[in-house]
Amino acid sequence: MLAGLRQWIDPEKTPTVGRTPDYRFSLANERTFLAWIRTGLALIAGGLGVAQFLPPLPIAHLREIMAIVLLVLGGLVALRAVDHWARTERAMRLGQELPGSKFPAVLAVTVALGAVAMIVAVVVQAVE
Repeated sequence: MLAGLRQWIDPEKTPTVGRTPDYRFSLANERTFLAWIRTGLALIAGGLGVAQFLPPLPIAHLREIMAIVLLVLGGLVALRAVDHWARTERAMRLGQELPGSKFPAVLAVTVALGAVAMIVAVVVQAVE
C-alpha cells in the first residue's frame, strides 16, 4: 500500500517497471485522469451548492444527506482517478491488459439515485 501511495505522490522516485509506453498513450491516460478530477470537483461543488443554497426540503434532512453524498462521492472520484491513472500507466509499461473498473457504473447509478431522490422531493413539495 505504501508503495502505491509513493507512486501517486512521487512517481519519479519509485522504481520504473517495464518499458516506456508511447507518449501518446501516457498523455491519453493523463487526460482521462484530468476528466475524472473535473468530475470529482463538479460533485464537490454540487455538494457545497446543495448545502449552502438549496432551501430545506419537505423530507427531513434530505438536503444534508444529498450534500454529504455528493461531497463524499467527489472525494472518492478524485482518489479513484489517481489510482486508475497509476494502475493504467503500470499496465501499459508492462504490456498487460488495461485494468477494468466497475467504478463508472457505480458512479452512474449513485448519480441516478440522487436524481430520483430530487424528483421525489420536488413532487412531494409540489403536492403540499
